[in-house]
Amino acid sequence: MVSTKFQAVRARIADAARRAGRPPESVRLICVTKTATLDQMREAIAAGATDFGENRVQDAQPKVEALGRATWHMIGTLQRNKVKPAVALFEWIHSVDTVALALTIERQAAAAGRVVPVLIEVNTSGEGTKHGVPPEAVDPLLAVARTLSHVQVRGLMTLAPLVEDPEQARPCFRALRQLAERFRLPELSMGMSQDFEVAIEEGATMVRIGTAIFGLKKG
Repeated sequence: MVSTKFQAVRARIADAARRAGRPPESVRLICVTKTATLDQMREAIAAGATDFGENRVQDAQPKVEALGRATWHMIGTLQRNKVKPAVALFEWIHSVDTVALALTIERQAAAAGRVVPVLIEVNTSGEGTKHGVPPEAVDPLLAVARTLSHVQVRGLMTLAPLVEDPEQARPCFRALRQLAERFRLPELSMGMSQDFEVAIEEGATMVRIGTAIFGLKKG
C-alpha cells in the first residue's frame, strides 16, 4: 500500500537525517508522481504527503486540477514554450539550466504577478545524457538570475548516475553541497529512491522519491 511505503520512506529519511546530525524536518519529501494514479496520490496525501513532483507540464495539469491542495514542483526539463503553464501550475521549478530559461520564467512570473522559487540544475556527473550546467557555469548563470525580480534562486539540483551502490553517487552529492555552500544557497534537491539516504547525509534538503512510494508503472 502507498501509505505504508510512504511512512517507510519517511522513517528512512528521519534515520538518515539523524545520522547526519540534522532534524528530520530539515528534509522535504517530494513524491514524484510520474507513475502514480490519482488514487495512489490521494492515499499519499492521507498519509501526510504535502509535496509532489512532475517531470512534464502536460502530465501535471490534470493532477493539479484534481489534487490542487499540495505544493507542486517541476522537476523535469522545462522547455521555454512551456514556461507560462509551468508558472501557473508549479510553486517550485527545479530545472533552470540556461540564462534564456531564467529570463523566460522572469517574464511569465511578472505577468502572473508572482515570484517563482527556482533551483539551478547542475550536471555533477559529467554524463552527456544528463541536463544541467557544468559546475563551472553556475557562477555566470547565478549572477544573471540574481538580478531578476520575479525569479528567486533558492538552491541547486542534480541527478546522480544510476548505480547499484548508492555510495557511488556520494561524490556528485558532495560536489553539489560544496557548490551551494560557495554561493550561500540553502536548498539542495538531490537523491531519489535508490540513493536518497546518501544524499541526505551529504546535505539534501529535498529528496525526490517515486518508485519507493508508488512502485513502477504498470502496463
